[in-house]
Amino acid sequence: MRVLVTGASGFLGRHTVPVLKGRYGAGNVTGVSSRDCDLMQPAEVDRLLGEHKPEVVVHYAAYSGGIGANRTYPADFYFRNTVLTALMFDAAARHKVKKLVYPMGGCSYPAEATSPIDEGQLWTGFPQPESAPYSTAKMMGTVAATSYRQQYGLDAAVVIPGNMYGEFDNFHPLDSHVVPAMIRRYYEAMLNKASEVVMWGTGRPERDFVYAGDVAKLIPYFIDEYSSDQPVNLSSGTRTSIRELAETIAALAEYQGKIVWDDGKPDGQMVKIFDTSRMASLGLTCATPLREGISHTMRWFAANYATRGDGLRL
Repeated sequence: MRVLVTGASGFLGRHTVPVLKGRYGAGNVTGVSSRDCDLMQPAEVDRLLGEHKPEVVVHYAAYSGGIGANRTYPADFYFRNTVLTALMFDAAARHKVKKLVYPMGGCSYPAEATSPIDEGQLWTGFPQPESAPYSTAKMMGTVAATSYRQQYGLDAAVVIPGNMYGEFDNFHPLDSHVVPAMIRRYYEAMLNKASEVVMWGTGRPERDFVYAGDVAKLIPYFIDEYSSDQPVNLSSGTRTSIRELAETIAALAEYQGKIVWDDGKPDGQMVKIFDTSRMASLGLTCATPLREGISHTMRWFAANYATRGDGLRL
């Protein structure tokens, strides 16, 4: 089976490509990034599919960034992700691709969604305004999956990973998410022998974290077994407070200093947990314990920090 992975040099792509090579054979899996092909150009998308003739496309390519970038370039986030989605679905149908796997983020759920958030809440409200241009553009993947299945018979599966963390994540201090941000903060506190580390908010909000390696291992199921346009949450379904997260990372880093909570800073949404009932009904789990997954991530970060390794995004 010939498998093409777009966005292969990204966070989830780097976890997924080795899984697919192990499953389908290294010679049958091709990973491409923006260096190889401009997927914003219709002719380039056609050229890519025409040259590789994939039976399966795992379409990770997206224009993503932190909250600061989303606020500064909302039109770019909307336009580029809309085009990246539309062109690949259309080309996949025309090139007779047998299966397309498309991920979208949990940020596409309504800002007022009730936790645990099940897939049925997806279109019941507007996402968080700060990232809505990106979030709504990615939501159109669910419309594309249904539309191209009905008209062309394209078998497209939509997956919704939860709050992913792991090796190859974005650790930049200005726009990283909470797990990589904390890992870097503690690591540098240890290097600098800092007596305290300051965290935003009260630490009371609860989140649902999932190790990216777990998500990657489930992709073959959606290639081989799943034939539906109904999206599926892929997450651990467990509750972890931000305070517990901070204490867990501090313990793994063997940081002995003080953790200071700046409750003058915003907490954000107090509870955001994903309902994993649909995933469980398929016999799937994201089972890596938080402590184990963070330990893997911290070892990778430490090994790459000094060399400013590719993917560290320092």
